[in-house]
Amino acid sequence: MGFKILRKEQLASNIHFIEVDAPRIAKAAKPGQFVVLRINENGERIPLTIADKNIKNGTIEIIFQEAGASTTILSKLKAGDSILNILGPLGEPSHIENIGSVVVIGGGVGIAEIFPAIKEYKAKGNKVTAIIGARNKQLLLTEEKIKNMADELLIATDDGSYGRKGFVTDILKEMIEDKKEINLVYAVGPVPMMEAVSNVTKAAKIKTMVSLNTLMLDATGMCGVCRITVGGQIKFACVDGPEFDAHLVDFKELKTRLSTYRDKEKEAIDHICSLDKIKE
Repeated sequence: MGFKILRKEQLASNIHFIEVDAPRIAKAAKPGQFVVLRINENGERIPLTIADKNIKNGTIEIIFQEAGASTTILSKLKAGDSILNILGPLGEPSHIENIGSVVVIGGGVGIAEIFPAIKEYKAKGNKVTAIIGARNKQLLLTEEKIKNMADELLIATDDGSYGRKGFVTDILKEMIEDKKEINLVYAVGPVPMMEAVSNVTKAAKIKTMVSLNTLMLDATGMCGVCRITVGGQIKFACVDGPEFDAHLVDFKELKTRLSTYRDKEKEAIDHICSLDKIKE
């Protein structure tokens, strides 16, 4: 029983791809939405973005980074193994319409999560420029897939090993300075990156949306774990988001909340590693 993993690939040292048999989720999923999965009876619920779907095959694709105990356990599963529970699609879909020229930005694992948005913005008739960035070339995920869908792809790496040396915000600043037409910026990635993008576009008065990967538990709006402050009001990322107006997000509060259980996560990961050593 459960949801069978049909394909599994390791994309980088701690980043993995899985394709899962989930026909009902594949049929209903829209860009911007996510799932919550539980690996086994003792597992916690973890939210992961739907990176792509195939309605014909009845599958969804998930790309994730080993960031905590559960994602570390998930990374050890193989094709043919099953995930006990997958709930979704969850969250509000991206509000996508024809608005002209859109810049879609992905950083780190967020690169893999921007493809559905690029695909839908293109389907609505927009011109889409994609900017992706990572620490090095090896961490640039799904580059060819994005290149084949976007009108233009621009790349930055922290170490200069591929594309231009620097950050996605450097490219965005140049576009703004060169007076390129930008009607909307959509960004997904690490919180510091999204905050930096927001600061750049706020000064230029360009509407910007970000997808927030907050702490989450029940993912139905009842527990309040995913609460954030947007425009001075409390919002729940699981039901009000995960996408919000970047210029209204309280990033300082968000970063503080994300660091709350960091020590506990480290303890859990250390425990898993110790169990693996015992098995060896």
